[in-house]
Amino acid sequence: MKKPPTPFPTTGYFAAKYFCDREEETERMLSNILGGQSTILTAPRRIGKTALIRHVFDKLPKGMTGIYLDIMPTENMSGFLNEMSMAVIRSVPASKASGRKVWNFIKSLKATFSFDTLTGSPQISFSLKENEINNQIETIFEFLEKQDGEYIIAIDEFQQILKYPEKNADAWLRSVIQKLKNVIFVFAGSQQHILNEMFTIPSRPFYNSAALLKIDKIDRDKYRTFIRKQFRSNGKTLDDKVIDSILEWADCHTYYVQLICNRTFLNGVNIITEKIWKEEAERLLKEQEPVFFNYRNMLTHPQWNLLKAAASEGKLYEPTGMEFIMKYSLGNPSTVLRSLEALTRMELIYFDYNRDGGKYYSVNDLLFRRWIEVYRM
Repeated sequence: MKKPPTPFPTTGYFAAKYFCDREEETERMLSNILGGQSTILTAPRRIGKTALIRHVFDKLPKGMTGIYLDIMPTENMSGFLNEMSMAVIRSVPASKASGRKVWNFIKSLKATFSFDTLTGSPQISFSLKENEINNQIETIFEFLEKQDGEYIIAIDEFQQILKYPEKNADAWLRSVIQKLKNVIFVFAGSQQHILNEMFTIPSRPFYNSAALLKIDKIDRDKYRTFIRKQFRSNGKTLDDKVIDSILEWADCHTYYVQLICNRTFLNGVNIITEKIWKEEAERLLKEQEPVFFNYRNMLTHPQWNLLKAAASEGKLYEPTGMEFIMKYSLGNPSTVLRSLEALTRMELIYFDYNRDGGKYYSVNDLLFRRWIEVYRM
Protein backbone atom coordinates (compact mmCIF):
# COMPACT_ATOMS: atom_id res chain seq x y z
CA MET A 1 0.00 0.00 0.00
CA LYS A 2 1.25 3.50 -0.86
CA LYS A 3 2.97 5.36 1.98
CA PRO A 4 1.51 8.78 2.93
CA PRO A 5 3.80 11.85 2.79
CA THR A 6 3.50 12.26 6.57
CA PRO A 7 2.39 9.92 9.39
CA PHE A 8 -0.71 12.10 9.74
CA PRO A 9 -2.72 11.64 6.51
CA THR A 10 -5.73 13.91 6.15
CA THR A 11 -7.39 12.05 3.28
CA GLY A 12 -7.64 8.40 2.33
CA TYR A 13 -6.69 5.27 4.24
CA PHE A 14 -3.16 3.90 4.06
CA ALA A 15 -2.66 1.25 6.76
CA ALA A 16 -3.48 0.45 10.38
CA LYS A 17 -0.23 2.10 11.57
CA TYR A 18 -1.60 5.48 10.45
CA PHE A 19 -5.01 4.91 12.03
CA CYS A 20 -5.71 5.95 15.62
CA ASP A 21 -7.85 3.87 17.97
CA ARG A 22 -11.51 3.15 17.01
CA GLU A 23 -10.92 -0.38 18.33
CA GLU A 24 -14.37 -0.76 19.85
CA GLU A 25 -16.13 0.68 16.78
CA THR A 26 -14.08 -1.53 14.46
CA GLU A 27 -14.98 -4.60 16.49
CA ARG A 28 -18.67 -3.72 16.47
CA MET A 29 -18.77 -3.20 12.72
CA LEU A 30 -16.88 -6.43 12.04
CA SER A 31 -19.20 -8.27 14.43
CA ASN A 32 -22.23 -6.92 12.57
CA ILE A 33 -20.77 -7.92 9.22
CA LEU A 34 -19.82 -11.43 10.32
CA GLY A 35 -23.31 -11.82 11.77
CA GLY A 36 -24.88 -10.79 8.46
CA GLN A 37 -26.25 -7.53 9.87
CA SER A 38 -26.04 -4.14 8.18
CA THR A 39 -24.83 -1.05 10.06
CA ILE A 40 -25.93 2.59 10.20
CA LEU A 41 -22.77 4.64 10.81
CA THR A 42 -23.33 8.25 11.84
CA ALA A 43 -20.81 10.91 12.79
CA PRO A 44 -20.29 14.67 12.60
CA ARG A 45 -18.42 15.83 9.50
CA ARG A 46 -14.73 15.00 9.29
CA ILE A 47 -14.70 12.94 12.47
CA GLY A 48 -13.35 9.88 10.62
CA LYS A 49 -16.26 7.69 9.49
CA THR A 50 -14.85 7.12 5.99
CA ALA A 51 -11.44 6.17 7.39
CA LEU A 52 -13.19 3.79 9.83
CA ILE A 53 -15.01 2.12 6.94
CA ARG A 54 -11.72 1.70 5.06
CA HIS A 55 -10.08 0.37 8.23
CA VAL A 56 -12.84 -2.20 8.68
CA PHE A 57 -12.54 -3.21 5.01
CA ASP A 58 -8.82 -3.72 5.57
CA LYS A 59 -9.65 -6.24 8.31
CA LEU A 60 -12.30 -8.21 6.44
CA PRO A 61 -11.61 -11.96 6.42
CA LYS A 62 -10.73 -13.74 3.21
CA GLY A 63 -13.76 -14.20 0.99
CA MET A 64 -15.26 -10.81 1.85
CA THR A 65 -14.86 -7.77 -0.41
CA GLY A 66 -15.55 -4.18 0.58
CA ILE A 67 -17.12 -1.72 -1.87
CA TYR A 68 -17.25 1.98 -0.96
CA LEU A 69 -19.26 4.69 -2.71
CA ASP A 70 -20.04 8.26 -1.72
CA ILE A 71 -23.36 9.42 -3.16
CA MET A 72 -23.18 13.01 -1.91
CA PRO A 73 -22.26 14.29 -5.43
CA THR A 74 -25.18 12.42 -7.02
CA GLU A 75 -28.49 14.07 -7.86
CA ASN A 76 -30.62 11.17 -9.08
CA MET A 77 -30.71 7.41 -9.63
CA SER A 78 -28.62 7.77 -12.78
CA GLY A 79 -25.84 9.31 -10.67
CA PHE A 80 -26.26 6.50 -8.14
CA LEU A 81 -25.81 3.95 -10.92
CA ASN A 82 -22.62 5.64 -12.14
CA GLU A 83 -21.11 5.85 -8.64
CA MET A 84 -22.05 2.29 -7.78
CA SER A 85 -20.61 0.91 -11.02
CA MET A 86 -17.30 2.71 -10.49
CA ALA A 87 -17.17 1.54 -6.88
CA VAL A 88 -17.70 -2.07 -7.95
CA ILE A 89 -14.88 -2.08 -10.50
CA ARG A 90 -12.55 -0.28 -8.07
CA SER A 91 -13.08 -3.05 -5.54
CA VAL A 92 -11.41 -5.77 -7.62
CA PRO A 93 -8.26 -5.40 -9.78
CA ALA A 94 -8.85 -5.98 -13.48
CA SER A 95 -5.69 -8.13 -13.52
CA LYS A 96 -7.42 -10.87 -11.50
CA ALA A 97 -9.87 -13.33 -13.01
CA SER A 98 -12.61 -12.16 -10.64
CA GLY A 99 -11.85 -8.57 -11.59
CA ARG A 100 -12.06 -9.26 -15.31
CA LYS A 101 -15.41 -10.93 -14.71
CA VAL A 102 -16.71 -7.83 -12.93
CA TRP A 103 -15.37 -5.44 -15.58
CA ASN A 104 -16.87 -7.48 -18.40
CA PHE A 105 -20.19 -7.58 -16.60
CA ILE A 106 -20.28 -3.78 -16.13
CA LYS A 107 -19.35 -3.30 -19.78
CA SER A 108 -22.31 -5.47 -20.77
CA LEU A 109 -24.71 -2.97 -19.18
CA LYS A 110 -24.38 -0.43 -22.01
CA ALA A 111 -21.62 1.32 -20.08
CA THR A 112 -19.08 3.66 -21.66
CA PHE A 113 -15.61 3.52 -20.12
CA SER A 114 -13.05 6.32 -20.04
CA PHE A 115 -10.07 7.16 -17.84
CA ASP A 116 -9.34 10.31 -15.86
CA THR A 117 -6.43 12.09 -17.56
CA LEU A 118 -4.89 13.09 -14.21
CA THR A 119 -5.42 10.07 -11.96
CA GLY A 120 -5.88 7.30 -14.53
CA SER A 121 -8.89 6.03 -12.58
CA PRO A 122 -11.76 4.56 -14.60
CA GLN A 123 -14.85 6.64 -15.31
CA ILE A 124 -18.22 5.14 -16.29
CA SER A 125 -21.30 6.60 -17.88
CA PHE A 126 -24.51 5.02 -19.15
CA SER A 127 -26.78 5.87 -22.05
CA LEU A 128 -30.05 4.59 -20.68
CA LYS A 129 -33.69 5.48 -20.75
CA GLU A 130 -35.14 6.55 -17.41
CA ASN A 131 -37.06 3.31 -16.98
CA GLU A 132 -33.87 1.26 -17.53
CA ILE A 133 -31.77 2.82 -14.76
CA ASN A 134 -33.36 1.02 -11.80
CA ASN A 135 -33.21 -2.27 -13.70
CA GLN A 136 -29.46 -1.91 -14.18
CA ILE A 137 -28.90 -1.08 -10.50
CA GLU A 138 -30.88 -4.16 -9.53
CA THR A 139 -28.91 -6.22 -12.06
CA ILE A 140 -25.62 -5.19 -10.40
CA PHE A 141 -26.92 -6.21 -6.98
CA GLU A 142 -28.07 -9.55 -8.40
CA PHE A 143 -24.67 -10.08 -10.01
CA LEU A 144 -22.87 -9.51 -6.69
CA GLU A 145 -25.36 -11.77 -4.90
CA LYS A 146 -24.42 -14.68 -7.18
CA GLN A 147 -20.63 -14.33 -6.81
CA ASP A 148 -18.40 -16.44 -4.59
CA GLY A 149 -17.75 -14.84 -1.23
CA GLU A 150 -19.61 -11.94 0.31
CA TYR A 151 -19.71 -8.25 -0.53
CA ILE A 152 -19.90 -5.39 1.95
CA ILE A 153 -21.25 -2.23 0.33
CA ALA A 154 -20.71 1.03 2.22
CA ILE A 155 -22.89 3.87 0.93
CA ASP A 156 -21.61 7.17 2.35
CA GLU A 157 -23.94 10.17 2.82
CA PHE A 158 -26.83 7.78 2.29
CA GLN A 159 -29.40 10.44 3.23
CA GLN A 160 -28.72 12.06 -0.15
CA ILE A 161 -31.11 9.54 -1.72
CA LEU A 162 -34.02 11.44 -0.14
CA LYS A 163 -33.21 14.41 -2.40
CA TYR A 164 -33.51 12.42 -5.61
CA PRO A 165 -36.36 13.56 -7.89
CA GLU A 166 -37.46 9.97 -8.45
CA LYS A 167 -40.46 9.28 -6.25
CA ASN A 168 -39.88 6.84 -3.36
CA ALA A 169 -36.28 6.08 -4.37
CA ASP A 170 -35.52 4.89 -0.85
CA ALA A 171 -38.53 2.54 -0.82
CA TRP A 172 -37.53 1.04 -4.15
CA LEU A 173 -33.92 0.54 -3.02
CA ARG A 174 -35.09 -1.09 0.21
CA SER A 175 -37.26 -3.53 -1.77
CA VAL A 176 -34.20 -4.58 -3.76
CA ILE A 177 -31.79 -4.77 -0.84
CA GLN A 178 -34.00 -6.91 1.38
CA LYS A 179 -33.81 -9.75 -1.15
CA LEU A 180 -30.02 -10.01 -0.83
CA LYS A 181 -28.37 -12.58 1.41
CA ASN A 182 -24.81 -12.37 0.10
CA VAL A 183 -24.48 -8.57 0.30
CA ILE A 184 -24.26 -6.63 3.57
CA PHE A 185 -24.52 -2.85 3.84
CA VAL A 186 -23.02 0.03 5.79
CA PHE A 187 -25.22 3.12 5.53
CA ALA A 188 -23.12 6.11 6.57
CA GLY A 189 -23.85 9.81 6.87
CA SER A 190 -22.95 13.08 8.57
CA GLN A 191 -26.51 14.49 8.63
CA GLN A 192 -27.16 12.32 11.64
CA HIS A 193 -30.74 13.33 12.44
CA ILE A 194 -31.91 12.61 8.89
CA LEU A 195 -30.16 9.25 8.72
CA ASN A 196 -31.48 8.26 12.13
CA GLU A 197 -35.03 9.12 11.08
CA MET A 198 -34.69 6.94 7.99
CA PHE A 199 -34.01 3.90 10.16
CA THR A 200 -35.96 4.58 13.37
CA ILE A 201 -39.37 5.87 12.24
CA PRO A 202 -41.75 2.91 11.68
CA SER A 203 -43.33 4.41 8.56
CA ARG A 204 -39.99 4.69 6.72
CA PRO A 205 -38.88 1.93 4.28
CA PHE A 206 -35.55 1.25 6.05
CA TYR A 207 -37.09 1.09 9.53
CA ASN A 208 -35.23 -1.28 11.88
CA SER A 209 -33.17 -2.78 9.05
CA ALA A 210 -29.67 -2.11 10.45
CA ALA A 211 -27.76 -1.68 13.71
CA LEU A 212 -26.99 1.89 14.74
CA LEU A 213 -23.40 2.95 15.48
CA LYS A 214 -22.50 6.56 16.21
CA ILE A 215 -18.86 7.59 16.45
CA ASP A 216 -17.53 10.65 18.18
CA LYS A 217 -14.16 12.14 19.03
CA ILE A 218 -11.23 9.86 19.81
CA ASP A 219 -10.27 9.57 23.47
CA ARG A 220 -7.73 12.28 24.33
CA ASP A 221 -5.29 9.93 26.11
CA LYS A 222 -5.27 7.53 23.16
CA TYR A 223 -4.78 10.36 20.69
CA ARG A 224 -1.90 11.76 22.77
CA THR A 225 -0.15 8.38 22.73
CA PHE A 226 -0.70 8.05 18.97
CA ILE A 227 0.65 11.53 18.17
CA ARG A 228 3.72 11.04 20.37
CA LYS A 229 4.49 7.72 18.69
CA GLN A 230 4.00 9.04 15.16
CA PHE A 231 6.37 11.96 15.69
CA ARG A 232 9.03 10.04 17.61
CA SER A 233 9.11 7.08 15.22
CA ASN A 234 10.04 9.59 12.53
CA GLY A 235 12.85 11.25 14.47
CA LYS A 236 10.85 14.19 15.86
CA THR A 237 10.13 14.92 19.50
CA LEU A 238 7.55 16.91 21.42
CA ASP A 239 6.44 16.75 25.03
CA ASP A 240 2.96 15.89 26.24
CA LYS A 241 2.22 19.52 27.13
CA VAL A 242 2.62 20.49 23.47
CA ILE A 243 0.47 17.55 22.34
CA ASP A 244 -2.26 18.52 24.81
CA SER A 245 -2.29 22.10 23.52
CA ILE A 246 -2.64 20.79 19.94
CA LEU A 247 -5.53 18.56 20.98
CA GLU A 248 -7.18 21.44 22.82
CA TRP A 249 -6.88 23.77 19.82
CA ALA A 250 -8.17 21.09 17.43
CA ASP A 251 -10.94 20.19 19.90
CA CYS A 252 -9.87 16.54 19.57
CA HIS A 253 -11.67 16.56 16.21
CA THR A 254 -10.03 13.95 13.99
CA TYR A 255 -9.58 15.92 10.77
CA TYR A 256 -8.26 19.05 12.46
CA VAL A 257 -5.89 17.08 14.72
CA GLN A 258 -4.53 15.31 11.65
CA LEU A 259 -4.30 18.56 9.72
CA ILE A 260 -2.32 20.54 12.30
CA CYS A 261 -0.05 17.56 13.03
CA ASN A 262 0.47 17.07 9.28
CA ARG A 263 1.49 20.70 8.82
CA THR A 264 3.68 20.69 11.92
CA PHE A 265 5.44 17.51 10.81
CA LEU A 266 6.27 19.11 7.46
CA ASN A 267 7.74 22.17 9.17
CA GLY A 268 11.21 20.61 8.96
CA VAL A 269 12.27 20.92 12.60
CA ASN A 270 12.91 17.89 14.79
CA ILE A 271 12.01 19.41 18.16
CA ILE A 272 8.39 20.55 18.12
CA THR A 273 7.68 23.43 20.47
CA GLU A 274 4.51 25.36 21.29
CA LYS A 275 5.74 28.16 19.04
CA ILE A 276 6.23 25.83 16.04
CA TRP A 277 2.72 24.36 15.93
CA LYS A 278 1.05 27.69 16.69
CA GLU A 279 2.83 29.27 13.72
CA GLU A 280 1.40 26.52 11.53
CA ALA A 281 -2.06 27.06 13.02
CA GLU A 282 -1.85 30.78 12.26
CA ARG A 283 -0.85 30.04 8.66
CA LEU A 284 -3.82 27.71 8.33
CA LEU A 285 -6.24 30.38 9.51
CA LYS A 286 -4.76 32.97 7.14
CA GLU A 287 -4.99 30.54 4.21
CA GLN A 288 -8.68 29.97 4.98
CA GLU A 289 -9.59 33.66 5.23
CA PRO A 290 -10.98 33.84 1.65
CA VAL A 291 -13.37 31.01 2.56
CA PHE A 292 -14.48 32.77 5.72
CA PHE A 293 -15.03 36.10 3.95
CA ASN A 294 -17.07 34.21 1.38
CA TYR A 295 -19.32 33.03 4.23
CA ARG A 296 -19.93 36.69 5.04
CA ASN A 297 -20.66 37.59 1.41
CA MET A 298 -23.15 34.75 0.85
CA LEU A 299 -25.07 35.17 4.12
CA THR A 300 -27.56 37.77 5.26
CA HIS A 301 -26.43 40.09 8.03
CA PRO A 302 -28.44 38.22 10.73
CA GLN A 303 -27.13 34.84 9.50
CA TRP A 304 -23.53 36.07 9.55
CA ASN A 305 -23.89 37.48 13.06
CA LEU A 306 -25.43 34.24 14.32
CA LEU A 307 -22.67 32.17 12.70
CA LYS A 308 -20.04 34.30 14.44
CA ALA A 309 -21.86 34.06 17.75
CA ALA A 310 -22.20 30.27 17.48
CA ALA A 311 -18.49 30.02 16.66
CA SER A 312 -17.65 32.04 19.76
CA GLU A 313 -19.83 29.84 21.97
CA GLY A 314 -18.43 26.50 20.75
CA LYS A 315 -21.52 24.58 21.88
CA LEU A 316 -24.74 26.57 21.78
CA TYR A 317 -27.52 25.13 23.92
CA GLU A 318 -30.12 27.92 23.92
CA PRO A 319 -29.93 29.76 20.59
CA THR A 320 -33.21 31.61 21.18
CA GLY A 321 -32.50 32.39 24.84
CA MET A 322 -32.50 36.10 25.68
CA GLU A 323 -29.14 35.93 27.45
CA PHE A 324 -27.44 34.63 24.28
CA ILE A 325 -29.35 37.01 21.99
CA MET A 326 -28.52 40.07 24.08
CA LYS A 327 -24.87 39.04 24.49
CA TYR A 328 -24.34 39.16 20.73
CA SER A 329 -27.01 41.74 19.78
CA LEU A 330 -28.87 39.30 17.53
CA GLY A 331 -32.27 40.99 17.44
CA ASN A 332 -35.23 38.82 18.45
CA PRO A 333 -35.84 35.05 18.84
CA SER A 334 -37.79 34.69 15.58
CA THR A 335 -34.94 36.26 13.56
CA VAL A 336 -32.42 33.98 15.27
CA LEU A 337 -34.59 30.93 14.61
CA ARG A 338 -34.91 31.74 10.90
CA SER A 339 -31.16 32.26 10.63
CA LEU A 340 -30.46 29.08 12.54
CA GLU A 341 -32.68 27.05 10.22
CA ALA A 342 -30.93 28.55 7.17
CA LEU A 343 -27.42 27.90 8.53
CA THR A 344 -28.37 24.34 9.45
CA ARG A 345 -29.80 23.77 5.99
CA MET A 346 -26.56 25.08 4.45
CA GLU A 347 -24.62 22.77 6.82
CA LEU A 348 -22.60 25.63 8.24
CA ILE A 349 -24.10 24.70 11.61
CA TYR A 350 -25.13 21.25 12.83
CA PHE A 351 -26.88 20.01 15.92
CA ASP A 352 -26.12 17.06 18.16
CA TYR A 353 -26.82 15.79 21.67
CA ASN A 354 -24.54 15.51 24.68
CA ARG A 355 -24.40 12.44 26.90
CA ASP A 356 -27.26 13.76 29.02
CA GLY A 357 -29.49 14.22 25.99
CA GLY A 358 -29.07 17.99 25.84
CA LYS A 359 -29.36 19.39 22.32
CA TYR A 360 -26.70 21.83 21.19
CA TYR A 361 -25.67 23.59 17.99
CA SER A 362 -22.11 23.96 16.76
CA VAL A 363 -20.27 25.38 13.74
CA ASN A 364 -19.13 22.70 11.29
CA ASP A 365 -15.83 24.40 10.46
CA LEU A 366 -13.52 24.42 13.49
CA LEU A 367 -10.99 26.62 11.68
CA PHE A 368 -13.72 29.27 11.37
CA ARG A 369 -14.28 29.02 15.13
CA ARG A 370 -10.60 29.58 15.82
CA TRP A 371 -10.43 32.42 13.31
CA ILE A 372 -13.33 34.19 15.03
CA GLU A 373 -11.60 33.73 18.40
CA VAL A 374 -8.37 35.27 17.12
CA TYR A 375 -9.62 38.10 14.91
CA ARG A 376 -13.07 38.86 16.37
CA MET A 377 -14.46 39.79 12.97
